[in-house]
Amino acid sequence: MKITGIRFGMLRVPLKTPFKTALRTVEQVEDIVVMVHTDSGQVGYGEAPATAVITGDTHGSIVEAIRRYIAPRLIGMDIADLNRITGLIQGAMEKNSSAKAAVEIAIYDLWGQLYGAPLYQLLGGGDPVITTDITISVDYIDKMVADSIAAVERGFESLKIKVGKDIGVDIERVKAIYAAVEGRALLRLDANQGWTAKQAVYALQTLEEAGVKLELVEQPVKAHDMEGMRYVTERVHTPIMADESVFGPMEVIELIRMRAADIINIKLMKTGGISNAVKIADIAGMHGIDCMIGCMLETSISVAAAVHLAVAKAGVITKVDLDGPSLCATNPVDGGVIFNESEISVTDAPGLGIREIRGLELLAEPKAA
Repeated sequence: MKITGIRFGMLRVPLKTPFKTALRTVEQVEDIVVMVHTDSGQVGYGEAPATAVITGDTHGSIVEAIRRYIAPRLIGMDIADLNRITGLIQGAMEKNSSAKAAVEIAIYDLWGQLYGAPLYQLLGGGDPVITTDITISVDYIDKMVADSIAAVERGFESLKIKVGKDIGVDIERVKAIYAAVEGRALLRLDANQGWTAKQAVYALQTLEEAGVKLELVEQPVKAHDMEGMRYVTERVHTPIMADESVFGPMEVIELIRMRAADIINIKLMKTGGISNAVKIADIAGMHGIDCMIGCMLETSISVAAAVHLAVAKAGVITKVDLDGPSLCATNPVDGGVIFNESEISVTDAPGLGIREIRGLELLAEPKAA
């Protein structure tokens, strides 16, 4: 099975409600879909969102990075030569992690198809059912409380609460939500880099003293502020999770060396795909550190790949934040992973198991000069 070409599409899916964080507000998913074609007629699917404020990737940069730098290296390569292919993808250019991830996901999809097995089995096997949390967007306190109660009534047992806009209001938000769902759901806070280190310590100590028990707090300080992460981690009882501070294996090693966080959030769009995500999980496992698997605003194409990884690495990836498809008004994908509110299950279809993507707008190939 050899690679013959790579094509692109745009997938737009409305969200059930606007997605609001300390960094942005989004009303629909708009992702680039990558289709890797082979001489056997089989197609591998990958996906990447534009997250300029996090990874630096835009729709245009994703397409151009793949078209000009990654694709030329891969044409004619045999899918069986997986390690060499992933090495070529990662070495094609600096950064551009989302572009690399989209291609890697499609390659791993084809790798599973080549051997007639679901991807998670080739990655190590496991129980093909996992449970995800759901995100509660930052909003007025009453709205966030109502959204939290509604999520619990839908069966979600873990809620990821977006904070990081106003420290005083953030504390009141969390207290109100905790009072409303105590005993029925675990709370995870995501500050999205919205606090300083001292603000984070103040907020978390205030919540701890008020009796609010949090499962974790995600990325309380700026991504580059590893010292700030360590400052917070050393001064609160609540586990601190690194997200934007950690993109690849080298940053994980440095974070562990500094003891700057208790948990690591793996996202394929940060790691550049599955190959580095596997390395991060293995490094964390060696040091006894748990990981979460997360996603950007993605559909069930790329999230499916994250699910397969989470199943195969369940001994290390103990927390799941793959609610992207649950936030979408519809699921445009036929086949593959099944998303049913908080429960996510994997079929025995080869690769990612994707049969069709509805509503995909194919992007025209550039005209010759």
